[in-house]
Amino acid sequence: MMTAFIVEDEPLARQELAFLLENSREVEVVGEGSTLTKSYEAIRNAAPDVVFLDIELAEGTGLHLAEKLQELPKAPSFVFATAYDEYALQAFELHATDYLLKPFDEQRINQCIEKLQRMIPSAMGSKSQIKKLPIMENERISLLDIRTILYITTQGGKTQIKTLQKLFHLNEPLASVEKKLTNSSSFMRIHRSYIVHLEHVTALEPWFNSTYNLVMEDGSKVPVSRTYVKEVKERFGL
Repeated sequence: MMTAFIVEDEPLARQELAFLLENSREVEVVGEGSTLTKSYEAIRNAAPDVVFLDIELAEGTGLHLAEKLQELPKAPSFVFATAYDEYALQAFELHATDYLLKPFDEQRINQCIEKLQRMIPSAMGSKSQIKKLPIMENERISLLDIRTILYITTQGGKTQIKTLQKLFHLNEPLASVEKKLTNSSSFMRIHRSYIVHLEHVTALEPWFNSTYNLVMEDGSKVPVSRTYVKEVKERFGL
């Protein structure tokens, strides 16, 4: 399912757009904002697939916000949703995916969603997103719910998966496991030997040479190498 954030300073218009998007059953609205500054920070934290932007906002223009969004490491797609048609050329110069005019039309919204689905791999539906990870143990294949994974590491050339309840040992390289988790935005490589499940991180603890340890739900600490510090801080909105 595609995730979306709406930036609109008119409450009724924001409510209508959110309803039409979620009514399609292809989009989950993960956040809403009415001002540029707060919306930008919220979008950085939520990391949606697409942002629906009004152009004429009380404190500025959605065009400026679109420019800032393109500078993010994992920039979202964006669609302008506005009552003004004169900004269309500027919008597409900024590589907008679509340009919606108010009042919103359900058929037109659905056309926009279909266009976004063709452009965003993670929007192709839950069938393409792995929920279970096959684990070979005791000569049988178990299917591990990825939501239970704290982190994945390689130690002494062996790959290990740590959950709250158990430590699993795999006979495949870390890079192979990482590839299987590509469609899950909850996992992130933070070190050449570690991939973490971000939803299970409880704290960031400063370490030496401007690096960090991530404190996990079970109290274990996972190192962040200097190569990944900037990206980790950005994912947590720091």
